Amino acid sequence: MKVELLVKGRSELGEVAPEVKASERRTAVAIADLEWRDMDPDDYGTNEAQDSDFPAVERSRLQEMLSLLGLETYQAQKLSLQDSLQISSDSMKNWAPQAPKDLPWNFLRKLQVLNAEARNTTMVLDVPPDARPAEKESQMEEEIIYWDAADDISADIYSFSELPTPDTPVNPLDLLCALLLSSDSFLQQEIVHRMSLCQFALPLVLPDSENHYHTFLLWALRGVVRTWWAQPPRGVGSLREDSAVLSRAPAFAFVRMEVSSNSKSQLLNAVLSPGHRPRDCFWHRDLNVGTNPREIADGLVEVSWFLPSGREDLDVFPEPVAFLNLRGDIGSHWLQFKLLTEVSSAVFILTDNISKKEYKLLYPMKGSATKYYFILSPYRGKRNTNLRFLNRLIPVLKMDHSHVLVKVSSTDSAGFVRRVRSIVAHVARSPCRRLSLEEMAHAARKLGLRVDEDCAECQRAKDRMERITRKIKDSDAYRRDELRLQGDPWRKVAQVEKELCQAQWAGDPPDKGRAELRLRLLELRAQQNGHEPAGGVQEFIAGISGPSLGEKQYFLRWMEWGLARVAPPRPRQPPESILTLRPKHCGVVDFSELLWPEPLGVEHFLREMGQFYEAESCLVEAGKLPASQRRFAHFPGLALELLLKGLPLELIDGSTLSTPLRWVTGLLKELHVRLERRSRLVVLSALGVPGTGKSTLLNTMFGLRFATGRGCGPRGAFMQLVTVAESFSQDLGCDHILVIDSGSLIGGALASAGERFELEASLATLLMGLSNVTVVSLAETRDIPPAILHAFLRLEKTGHMPNYQFVYQNLHDACAPGPRPRERRPLLEPPGDVSRAVAQMEKQGGGIRTLADLAFCDPEKQHIWHIPGLWHGVPPMAAVSLGYSEAIFELKRCLLENIRNGLSNQNKNIQQLIELVRRL
Repeated sequence: MKVELLVKGRSELGEVAPEVKASERRTAVAIADLEWRDMDPDDYGTNEAQDSDFPAVERSRLQEMLSLLGLETYQAQKLSLQDSLQISSDSMKNWAPQAPKDLPWNFLRKLQVLNAEARNTTMVLDVPPDARPAEKESQMEEEIIYWDAADDISADIYSFSELPTPDTPVNPLDLLCALLLSSDSFLQQEIVHRMSLCQFALPLVLPDSENHYHTFLLWALRGVVRTWWAQPPRGVGSLREDSAVLSRAPAFAFVRMEVSSNSKSQLLNAVLSPGHRPRDCFWHRDLNVGTNPREIADGLVEVSWFLPSGREDLDVFPEPVAFLNLRGDIGSHWLQFKLLTEVSSAVFILTDNISKKEYKLLYPMKGSATKYYFILSPYRGKRNTNLRFLNRLIPVLKMDHSHVLVKVSSTDSAGFVRRVRSIVAHVARSPCRRLSLEEMAHAARKLGLRVDEDCAECQRAKDRMERITRKIKDSDAYRRDELRLQGDPWRKVAQVEKELCQAQWAGDPPDKGRAELRLRLLELRAQQNGHEPAGGVQEFIAGISGPSLGEKQYFLRWMEWGLARVAPPRPRQPPESILTLRPKHCGVVDFSELLWPEPLGVEHFLREMGQFYEAESCLVEAGKLPASQRRFAHFPGLALELLLKGLPLELIDGSTLSTPLRWVTGLLKELHVRLERRSRLVVLSALGVPGTGKSTLLNTMFGLRFATGRGCGPRGAFMQLVTVAESFSQDLGCDHILVIDSGSLIGGALASAGERFELEASLATLLMGLSNVTVVSLAETRDIPPAILHAFLRLEKTGHMPNYQFVYQNLHDACAPGPRPRERRPLLEPPGDVSRAVAQMEKQGGGIRTLADLAFCDPEKQHIWHIPGLWHGVPPMAAVSLGYSEAIFELKRCLLENIRNGLSNQNKNIQQLIELVRRL
């Protein structure tokens, strides 16, 4: 009776509202909403976002929320990915938000380091010292504010506020919606990608009631890649990997109709969790600030997947399954509900009672191919009414009595979850609807929803990508026919340049041999310059030359995905993050294996541009070509635009393992011109053998996009530019940080490997010689890789020693504790046989020292780090370890502190870096 009266009271308030004062009306609605929420545990705080009774209040709700969060200024000019990645003074603080305006930035920073607590919007109130009681001076200066609905009920009702006040936490779903509405397409994509790594439910339909349209986030989800293990138990080829947008899977939607005493989100979390402890994939009321009112997030549709691990004891379902969750009542969000009925294999409707109103709501679903299930928690006195209308709905929705589940307070929760899982598994096994997100977007368009990917710039970029990729039938043949300056021509040039360089550094007087080498080099360059860029390369150049910066970014993303789809099949290898958790035969990963053939990627098109530029520049320098006849002098400027927008550019060519000196120099010169007065650089490099997690570490630390996954990406060393905020650059002592990832260049070759070892040692010396700061990523090996040790010995003799940090990554233990003193011993003990052999090669006198002595390593100054495992649990359903993200933040803070305190080598300007590249 209480529920019925409250619902009736709410509708009556709507009817009398026009006859009362506006302020009294808002107070009455707020009280009714609070009581309404009290009856619906899953949707506490749900203000019916589309009540037609009060359109004036609703129209301003979004703007008020944006103003509260400080996001109003980003409505005309959207927040960009580069804005979110800037290094500022806050990057060195583990601070808590003190006001609602801090929440978006706090969320982005935590999400960048994959912090599992990124969605917590609890704020810390900064209390002025003079306002603090004397007896609390010794306590913390902050005071955590928690929302308590009961306290608010007892407060003066006329002081009730419709929106969160500055000292009240914002609902995390409101924060997410406001931030997505204020971000450009590329920041949206990054937010969703990072959320997927944190195993958070992802936004699929973004509501915007202010502007009366909702957006299907196809583009934002296109960067999400799902990996899973197929059953039967894994073996060769059992690992599957596909885009979340393109892979088909049965989808199951969970929605609420009117009032429900059961929580959708908690039920979904329980269904998705293989163990006894549910994962908090979907945000729910029992989490911190979970009971806070939702102001703009009603109508949001979230998606998450169950992905099998190949272990029967953990896999709830034998195949990938998608789960969709609509926030809010289906009566107020009919368009979203209609979409879910058209894309789902089955829809679970949670409600407490079914009456004539609910019957009318569902009658239009008559004839739908979707299966419907009801989860009821009926109140006393409603049993007969529920049965009467359920019997009328059964033929309409083609149900039977097995489609009605009852869950009351006395119901065994674990048994109920098992029953829901069995229904999902049964439907998934039978012939049912299986759609990809791309196909769901088609259904959304037909219903009138906006699809973010349909903008003109995005579609033009996609068309250009398809014109290139449709010609790629065989990657090897395409490289041979279209990328003609690479392969053998580039290898021959690299070999001649290497021999010429060695002869010059030997200090011998000019002789006939060096003259012949120079002549041979000019002949090879002339042959390269005699070619015209092939059709695909010209199309690529046109794609990055257009006036629209957004279209260029769209084009590059489309190229990355398009080339990945046409790449030839290769032996399946787990991504780096999974490989680190699953070593072969439960032992140490064998890093001496040959790498898989390099897949075709954007870097191959940029290499081709680089070779055209190199050949032309070489001929101009030799006087064989007039400068006025240059055609490719603008190529470095085109590539630089990509670097400034976050694309990694190749520093060391992965195919020839050599540096295209003129191309790299041209890029740096363009960078110097572009940055003008802000050209002070710190160079930070990460070295280590493949599979030690160094690329994942850099990506997590700085929000970068280096390829991860041994054998799955390009081999070369790549660089990305991180901007320091102008307000912090003077304090930090630099304007930008150039981050270099050694990729797969350092393979762990032994000193006895001859030429291969010498090549790796030279590359390690080059990268460390360019660097102010070097991070050495290590696995469970006692010795540093020989090539890196060799580089340390060489640089020690020159006096150019970067600030260095050794990082031991726990590759196998997902729940590793923090660093322990005994774990520091391997780097402090005398080096092993390999290290002795390398030291002997370098003719180091004074006996064999410990590696700590050799590298001036002081463990008390935090040169050695132990990073816990990336995952907490078993991938692919594991969440990111909180210990991992916290350790990465501390490492980043230490690196920035060292840079600020001048512990790294003297910071360079770009002109000095150009000269250093030439010398090294």
